[in-house]
Amino acid sequence: MENKFLERNVKIDPLVASEILPRLRNIRDLKRLLRYNYKENVSRIVDIIMGGAITLRASDVHIEPEIEKARLRIRIDGVLQTVDLLPRNLYDQIRSRIKYLARLKLNISKKAQDGRFGIDFEKEGREIEIRTSALPSSYGEAIVMRILDPIALIDIEALGMRPDLHQNVIEELKKPNGMIILTGPTGSGKTTTLYAFLKELNQPGIKIITIEDPIEYQLIGVSQTQVNPKQGYDFAKGLSAIVRQDPDVILVGEIRDYETAHIALQASMTGHLVFSTVHTNDAAGTIARIEALGEEAHNIAPALNVAIAQRLVRRICPECGQLRKPDPEDFEELKEGLSVLSKEVACPELNEDTEIFYAKPGGCRFCNFTGYKGRIGIFEAFFIDNEMEELIQQSPSIPALRRKAIEKGMVLMYHDGLIRVMNKISTLEEIHRVAARVKTDDII
Repeated sequence: MENKFLERNVKIDPLVASEILPRLRNIRDLKRLLRYNYKENVSRIVDIIMGGAITLRASDVHIEPEIEKARLRIRIDGVLQTVDLLPRNLYDQIRSRIKYLARLKLNISKKAQDGRFGIDFEKEGREIEIRTSALPSSYGEAIVMRILDPIALIDIEALGMRPDLHQNVIEELKKPNGMIILTGPTGSGKTTTLYAFLKELNQPGIKIITIEDPIEYQLIGVSQTQVNPKQGYDFAKGLSAIVRQDPDVILVGEIRDYETAHIALQASMTGHLVFSTVHTNDAAGTIARIEALGEEAHNIAPALNVAIAQRLVRRICPECGQLRKPDPEDFEELKEGLSVLSKEVACPELNEDTEIFYAKPGGCRFCNFTGYKGRIGIFEAFFIDNEMEELIQQSPSIPALRRKAIEKGMVLMYHDGLIRVMNKISTLEEIHRVAARVKTDDII
């Protein structure tokens, strides 16, 4: 069925889908197949690039012009990897083809443009949206294509939350009202988590309405609406209209201003369960961020149920990961970090026989030569009880709120990452990449 949110749908060349893509296993295979097909028409080359990126589970494709060539890169598991350097004349053809598909103006190259198109990926029977951005650069237009693949929609069980946190979140989702806020930088998996929450609640007896910018994935049974600033339909106006539709659950894509924050908080106190996101570094910064938008602490405290911060870390490659006893400095870091965990948090015991994974330098063909395959979330969350509500109404500093949340059982993202290391899911190096090390003295 045609995606009503897309401007144009295209089909992958049947020959590419049936004969070329099944041979793809890694980045080097994609480079080899591209070079073999360089003399084919540009439509087939674009099909190979996009089909290859989708097959390799990339999240986006980057085409960056340089003096004589253009660099083709794809992002897999959050990390950009170079596929090939394209001949300049081929780049010009690819750029034009992509702009045509995304309905961008072909004769404009000095202004940024945004568009989108859809791919009917018959290889696996699903429709994928490609959100496209063209940006003027020193040597031509840089093209970035974000791949919005429905396969990315997962159930809440697949998020990778610790058992204790998972159970607490499930209990929060059962509440009839209140606000659940997710925080983290772009690309930290907030949208995936929010959609997992919606999937958990999506039942015939529950009315769910979303307002997003833009709608990233379509959910059957959910009423989804998209902001349109040019027509005066922003988050605040859309949210005001949504409340009059008598929903049970509301998703606000992002809280960016006072008016949206105020309406969302009021909705959460008048019988609605509200999900949203803000941009802060950690869970404790959520309150300060909403206050910075102009909202009063006495309105935030009774409305908020839980604030969750998250990051994504790469899983160790199951084919080439090296299992061994931790290096002395790594052992000491684990010992110090795990010492702050309460007994209620499940974690393997650290002792002289403990082994952890290290990524193999250079990886293997299975993991695109990175040492990692797939990603999982690390989280920190604080839940609002009477004591926390009283503290929030006093507009505490971020460190003071963090200390109280830790005292009441919050596990920081860094420590949650150490648990992933002890469970042989990821590596210390990967945890350090996304979460700063926390010394015990800093949280006492």
